[in-house]
Parts: sequence; C-alpha cells; structure tokens
Amino acid sequence: MAVLKPKISILDEPDSGLDIDAVQAVAKAISQVSGKDATVIVITHYARILKFLDKLDFVHVFARGQILKTGDASLADKLESEGYDWVLEQKV
Repeated sequence: MAVLKPKISILDEPDSGLDIDAVQAVAKAISQVSGKDATVIVITHYARILKFLDKLDFVHVFARGQILKTGDASLADKLESEGYDWVLEQKV
C-alpha cells in the first residue's frame, strides 16, 4: 500500500485475527502512510487498534445503516474500556 501512495485507503478490519504485537505493527504502518496527502479509513469491530494509531481525526460508531456516535480519540478509549452497548442503548 505504501509503495502505491494512494490518496485514500480503506482498510476493512486490518487487525482481524492478529495478536497485540501484530496490531501494533499494522497500526505503525497505517500511521506511516496517513498524513496531509493521504486519508486512511479504518473499519474495525475492535477499538484496540485505534489507540496505536498516531492520529485519529474522527471516530464513528456505525450500526443499523447509520452513524450512531461521532467523536475523537477519547471515544475510541471509551469504546475500548466500555464496549459498544452504551452507544446502542442511547439510540434505541
């Protein structure tokens, strides 16, 4: 991916099935390609990879065909510690 230098990259669950060391390595690689000239969208069911990324502009929680919650890196921290149920309960 880094060799191609895309302006936009969409990564669907790049942390799936990885142990924590591999997640950190993937996050480091993502951080290296994202920047002012490149946008990286990471889709994940687990917020743990987000804490290893250098920069999070936005965190969105998407369910039932809509964005239920939007925030910054602090939202990723809350999702990691509390899970997603509280977001789903707010929107019922």
